[in-house]
Amino acid sequence: MPSLHTTALLSTLSVTTPIVLTIAGSDSGGGAGIQADIKAISATGSYACSVITALTAQNTQGVTGIYPISSEFVEQQLDAVFSDLNVIAVKVGMLSDSNIIHSVAKKIKQYTPQYLVVDPVMVATSGDLLLQSSAIESLKSELLPLADVITPNLPEAAALIGVKIPQNEDEMTAIISELRQLGAKSVLLKGGHLEESINSTDLFIGADSVERLSTARIETRNTHGTGCTLSSAIASYLAQGYELQAAMASGKQYITQAIIHADELNVGQGYGPVNHFFALHTPES
Repeated sequence: MPSLHTTALLSTLSVTTPIVLTIAGSDSGGGAGIQADIKAISATGSYACSVITALTAQNTQGVTGIYPISSEFVEQQLDAVFSDLNVIAVKVGMLSDSNIIHSVAKKIKQYTPQYLVVDPVMVATSGDLLLQSSAIESLKSELLPLADVITPNLPEAAALIGVKIPQNEDEMTAIISELRQLGAKSVLLKGGHLEESINSTDLFIGADSVERLSTARIETRNTHGTGCTLSSAIASYLAQGYELQAAMASGKQYITQAIIHADELNVGQGYGPVNHFFALHTPES
C-alpha cells in the first residue's frame, strides 16, 4: 500500500500534469493525424491522450482508404478519457462525418474542457478529401462555435465560408469578417498555401483585433502534417497555462523549427513529415 507521502505526491502530479486530448484520425504513415498530434504534444512538454475517429490507409504519397469509427465507439473513448484524466485542452482534427461531429460536440459540452482547439481538417497535403462535404454544415453549426480557436488553412477557410481560395494577403484580410461569423472565439488563418510569397504569414483573428504572425518561407516538400502539428502545439501550450496569444506565437515558432529541420529526415517517397523532435537531435554548439 502506498504511503501517505506517495499518495499526496501522485495527487499533486495528477493535478499539475498538462494533459492534452487529441480527437482525430489515424495516419498509418505516421506523419499526420493522431500520430503527429501525439508527437507534437509530447515534444512541446505536455502529456498526450487520444480518441481515434477514423483509420486511414495513408503514406507520404496519399490516402488509399478511410475506415470511419462508429460514433458510439468515439463516445465510448471520450467517456473513458474524460472520466479518468484531467484533460485541460482538447485538439480536434479529422472527424469525417456528421454523426461523429455530433458525438464530439455533445461530449465537449458534457465535460467542458478548459480549452478547445479545432483544426477543420478537410483535405490532406496530397489533395485527398478527408471530410465528407455533407459534414461541413454540421462542423460549422455544432463544433466551431465551441472553440477557443480554429486553425483553417486557406482552402479550408474558403470551404467553410463559401468563397474562392485567397491568393494573397489582401484577400486573406478580406475574409476576416466572415470567419469571425463562424462563432469561434478566435481564428488562426494559415497562409502557408501562398507559395509565391517569400514569407509564410498567418493571421490571428480575435473578436476585435488582428495580428500577423510571419516567418520566412522554408523551401521543402516535407510538410506532411503541418496543420495537425501546429494545432496540437497550440493546445499543448494552452494546457501549460500560456495565454492564447502566447500559445499562438509559441506554436508558430515550434512548427517553423519542425519544418526547418524536416529535411534531416528521410521518410517516404512523397510529401515527408516535419521533424517533431528536432530539439533532441540538434547538435550541441
